[in-house]
Amino acid sequence: MLPPQSSSVRPRLEVADIFRAEATAFLRAQAPHCSAQQKRVFWDIQACRTAVMGGHVRACGDCGHREIAYNSCRNRHCPKCQAMARAQWLQAREAELLPIPYFHIVFTLPAEIATVALQNKRLLYGMLFKAASETLKQVAADPRHLGAAQIGVLAVLHTWGQNLMHHPHLHCVVSGGGLPQDEACWIASKDYYFLPVKVLSRVFRNKFRRLLEEAFARGELGFHGKLASLAHPQNFRQFLDAATNREWIVYAKRPFREPGCVLKYLARYTHRVAISNQRLVNYRDGQVTFRYKDYARRGAQRTMTLPAAEFIRRFLMHVLPRGFMRIRHYGFLANRYRQQKLQTCRRLLGCDEPAEEQCGAEQHGAEQRNPEQAPSEVRSEAAETETVICCPACQSGRLRIVDTFGRLPRRCDQPLPPRLVNIPYQDSS
Repeated sequence: MLPPQSSSVRPRLEVADIFRAEATAFLRAQAPHCSAQQKRVFWDIQACRTAVMGGHVRACGDCGHREIAYNSCRNRHCPKCQAMARAQWLQAREAELLPIPYFHIVFTLPAEIATVALQNKRLLYGMLFKAASETLKQVAADPRHLGAAQIGVLAVLHTWGQNLMHHPHLHCVVSGGGLPQDEACWIASKDYYFLPVKVLSRVFRNKFRRLLEEAFARGELGFHGKLASLAHPQNFRQFLDAATNREWIVYAKRPFREPGCVLKYLARYTHRVAISNQRLVNYRDGQVTFRYKDYARRGAQRTMTLPAAEFIRRFLMHVLPRGFMRIRHYGFLANRYRQQKLQTCRRLLGCDEPAEEQCGAEQHGAEQRNPEQAPSEVRSEAAETETVICCPACQSGRLRIVDTFGRLPRRCDQPLPPRLVNIPYQDSS
């Protein structure tokens, strides 16, 4: 029998609560149309920080107080598992900042292309990264604009809008300057201007179209349902003409005031999921109400109510393919030569090396590891080595881990046992 638990503060309403309440109906109606990856996300979010995931027991040596800490699911789509991952990632990035301005540029796919991307996620999301990064590097290397053959680009993929509909776009944080081909000097951009947005838009559109045409010629694109007619070459050509005979949206925001602001800004984007628990307002009678920003009305805060089934469908729409990297680095920030290139940049800028250089290989390995694939053994080791904390009961003793228990077998085709879910939990992350 599990020992008594101590309660902890948690949000009034969580995505997990909605998933658990709708689990039976979802598994009966929607699950047959979901991928294995979506089913796994649905299960993990429900089980996160419950007895289903296993955990450890702490006890005070003075007063005997005991409490349980349950393990996190560590799924990258879980709203509760991003804080630690974000903190660790940002700490690794801190040593890579240069004393230069940074610019934020957003590349957005038009609605027509987004419908194709929804049926070909891995392929088209990869194209989005490729087209955007090549666009930035090509335009920056042009002597008419900047003339820097090597710039630093950090790109983060988001696939959602505020209303949870499919809206794939790429947030790029770009260095305000770069290196020439011979790396003989530092080429700085203007303080409040990086590259012409209209040129970026057209180059990006043309590159993405060419990538689509090549993928279609190789037979790599899949068309289903209402898009089945696009499998015919003539229809696909007409579709591309309609989608590319207008300007595509590339948006450039004002540069950051100082390099330190970049990290705070990145924290809002790097490990964000489709919707956070804080945006949930109410769940009653099978209806979910949440807050969103209405950008058509200058970002005004509004609420939207959806049937729970539609809410779950929209959430799972943004589950990425297994192993797909949604944070990527290009130019002199690319993983292979990052440390070497950054040393060159600092030397040319006349700035000091960071106090502690992070090991490039270790950083690369940490980024490549998919949070969804973290084994239970890793979680157990983290629990066993957790630092000793003060006892909340007697305020003098120390809580030490006296026992651990493993997770239950994953059964994505069955609802979670309520007796192991509806109990207080402690945050073990």
